[in-house]
Amino acid sequence: MVLSKIATYLEMIKFQHSIFALPFAYLGAFLAEKRVPSLAALFWITVAMVGARSFAMAVNRIIDKEIDRRNPRTANRALPKGQLSVSGVLVFSLASLVVFLIAVFHLAPLCRYLWPFVVIPFVIYPYTKRFTWLSHFLLGACLGLAPVGAWVAITNTLAVEPLLLGAAVMCWVAGFDIFYAIQDVDFDRAHGLRSIPAAFGIRISLVFTKTLHFFVIVLLAWVGLRLDLGFIYFTGVFIAGVLLIYENSIVKADDVSRLNVAFFTMNGVISVVMFLFVAGEILFRGANSV
Repeated sequence: MVLSKIATYLEMIKFQHSIFALPFAYLGAFLAEKRVPSLAALFWITVAMVGARSFAMAVNRIIDKEIDRRNPRTANRALPKGQLSVSGVLVFSLASLVVFLIAVFHLAPLCRYLWPFVVIPFVIYPYTKRFTWLSHFLLGACLGLAPVGAWVAITNTLAVEPLLLGAAVMCWVAGFDIFYAIQDVDFDRAHGLRSIPAAFGIRISLVFTKTLHFFVIVLLAWVGLRLDLGFIYFTGVFIAGVLLIYENSIVKADDVSRLNVAFFTMNGVISVVMFLFVAGEILFRGANSV
C-alpha cells in the first residue's frame, strides 16, 4: 500500500523526466570553474534540483486540477481521478520545498538569498496559460534556472556565461513545450487557454520551435567561445544540433503521430549528450593540465 502510494506520487510529478533537467544543472556545475565539482556539491545540487522540480510539479498539479479533469488527455492523472487528495499533494509540495531549502543552505551562501527567484516562477507559471501564450517561455525560464543555479552554487557569483546557458535551456524547453501543446490545441481553444498552437495553429507553431532550437545551438556555441572550450565541447554542440534537427523533422503539421518520440525520447537524449560532452571536455582539460 505504501509503495503503491509512493509510486503514485512519483508518477504524478513524472519523476523519471528529471533526466531532462538534471544534466543541464550538471553542465552549469562543471563549466563554472572548468573542473569536476566536489561530490558534496554535486550531491546537494542534485537534491536541490529534485526538490525544486518535485515542488513545481506538485504545485502545477494542484493549480491545474480542474483543467486536467476536463481534458481527456489528462483526466486519468492522480488528482482528477481522486487517487491523491489536494491536501496530500499540498503536504508533498511543502515537503519538497523543505528538501530544496535544506540543499540550498548546504551550497554557496549566495544561493540562500536567490532561492525565492527559483520558487516564485514555479508558482506563477501554471496561471500564465490562462492569459498569455508566452507561458511556454516562462516554463523554459523555470528550467533555464538549473544551470544558472548550479553555477552560483559552485562559484558563489553570477556571470554572463550561466545566463547564456540558462537562455539556451529556456529556448530548448519552450520549443519542446510548444510541441507538447499541439496535443491540446482543440481543448485549449474550446476552454480559453493560451498556447502558441492554439493562437497561431500547428504549422506556425513548428516554425516557432525550429527558430527556438536554432537559438539553442547559437547560445551553446557562444558559451563555448566565451569559456574558450575545445573540440570535445563543440562536438557535443554539433551532435545536439543534429538531434534537434531530427526532432523537428519527425513532427509535421499534417502528421504529429511521432510527437511523443520527439518530446520524451529525443529531449532526454539531447540533454544527456550535452552533459557527457561537457564532462568529457572538462576531464580532458584536467588530464592535460597534470
